[in-house]
Amino acid sequence: MPITRASQARLNRVFTEGFSVKDIAEPFASFDDTAPAPHVWAAMNERGWEVVGVRKGGFVAGYAKRHELGNGKCGDSLHAFDSAELVHDAAHLPEVAAKLVELPRLFVTSFGQPSGIVARADLQKPPVRMWLFGVIVLIEMGLTRLIQERFPDGGWQQYLFEGRLAKAESLKEERKRKHQELDLLDCLSLSDKGRVVLWNEDLQTKVGFPTRTRGEETLKELESLRYTLAYPQDKIVCEWDVVVKLAAYLDGAFGKEVTVHTLG
Repeated sequence: MPITRASQARLNRVFTEGFSVKDIAEPFASFDDTAPAPHVWAAMNERGWEVVGVRKGGFVAGYAKRHELGNGKCGDSLHAFDSAELVHDAAHLPEVAAKLVELPRLFVTSFGQPSGIVARADLQKPPVRMWLFGVIVLIEMGLTRLIQERFPDGGWQQYLFEGRLAKAESLKEERKRKHQELDLLDCLSLSDKGRVVLWNEDLQTKVGFPTRTRGEETLKELESLRYTLAYPQDKIVCEWDVVVKLAAYLDGAFGKEVTVHTLG
């Protein structure tokens, strides 16, 4: 069944709005500004905390870094919050990932007060992996739709090597034996679909890659990331600016003409 723009738009909302910073943030501990700094340092060291909140008059007024605490009071090392470091607890993962490319941590606010904290290490958590996997699936759906619209008669086959086409046909027959009726296009790998798009001038223009080589590199990055995401014990080692570009692509592409210029 052909993929529609409406179905992609609905799935896009699921993966851009279905996960928020609350799914990965940790509680943000705080101490009164008058607390002895050595005691605060000991508590932070025991729990592995790098920063804690500093309260003044019962409200969190800023934060202190463990390595800056001396022999005085906790408040002596107070850092005021910068607006760039604050994110609302309803913020979606694409926004959070984008901010964490520039900053080592974010403070999560609720009812106007910082109550949580999220760091780059939290981007390794299961909700982020689920989100990224969904993004890649949706990108592949976008490529499939482009090919379906451009080649309703199956003319895309001219862009594949015989061996790759034979592999897709073999997979189609195997699925058929299992009573899974799929189009031949659905049996292509992500890289095969990417090749069709990149080697057709009209489609390459639509996806917006500056060069065919850059497009092929990006598709390899996506396949490598998808492989990593399939194994929870493997750490996500991709460059997070690539992840941010993926988020930007997902946020703007569906329901419109598919474009991945942010990945170029």
